[in-house]
Amino acid sequence: MQFPDDDNGQLLAEMAAEGINLNQMHMVDFFILFEQKDQAESFAKAISEDELAPKTELQKCKDTGVWEVVTTVEMVPDHQLLSQTEQYLESIANSHEGYGDGWGIMADTE
Repeated sequence: MQFPDDDNGQLLAEMAAEGINLNQMHMVDFFILFEQKDQAESFAKAISEDELAPKTELQKCKDTGVWEVVTTVEMVPDHQLLSQTEQYLESIANSHEGYGDGWGIMADTE
């Protein structure tokens, strides 16, 4: 399987090499960072009302002290769809002074 030569393509290639089936639905976590808690809360409220990403979690990063909103979207991790979803979430985050910090899929622990 070929993947584009960018960060998302590299991550998808690593997942495929680990045996993750990229043709099935997964819960994909998108990470959005904020300097201020009220900005993170405002974004979390806005995005939780969106049909695309109704599941969000707000937490403070222990290492950096920034606020992180984890937005979970159920989707097939297709390169184009991932990139579009990142751009969409970041466009909303930008209006709340936030910025994207990538995405990930929790590996099955079974």
